[in-house]
Amino acid sequence: MSSPLLQQLMDANREFVAKHARLDAEPVSKYPKRNLAVVTCMDTRLLDFLEPALGLSRGEAKLIKVAGSTAFGDFDAVIGSLMVAVYELHVHDILVVGHEDCGMLATTADSLCVRMQERGVAEAAIAAVRPKLKAWADPIGNVEESVRTTVQQLRENPYLPKDINVYGAVIHPHTGELVILNEGK
Repeated sequence: MSSPLLQQLMDANREFVAKHARLDAEPVSKYPKRNLAVVTCMDTRLLDFLEPALGLSRGEAKLIKVAGSTAFGDFDAVIGSLMVAVYELHVHDILVVGHEDCGMLATTADSLCVRMQERGVAEAAIAAVRPKLKAWADPIGNVEESVRTTVQQLRENPYLPKDINVYGAVIHPHTGELVILNEGK
């Protein structure tokens, strides 16, 4: 393998498989035991942190990660994932979890477009995506408000049923302290 990163990942995978290989292991269901989907941020500080902070174990919830913990618009990959979770995998509750010190607070359509240009992305491609970036990145100026907006948009989404409970919360990425912003429905 030519990539040192891929080699590290494969070595870790072989070690993991050897450690966890048990013939009598009980398979984990694709249906979440708690009937819960969590929409949260892709922030590295939440990896192996958010789940234990929420008391979640493997097989208990669907986890959907997206920059900024957002689901703006009536259909995107987050909404599609939630549709599968709700209609196919028996999810009844959705928890949107933002976090303090989110990188999306400093990210804008303009900052992304500048960096795209610096990395050689074609001007036509940048011009085509700029309006979508403005609608997605620019509204995130306050984490709590962004979570509240996402919760409201999920509650009003035409593709999700009205009997789903949608909650909002913010977690501290260092202490794990959780603040609930929105109760269900």
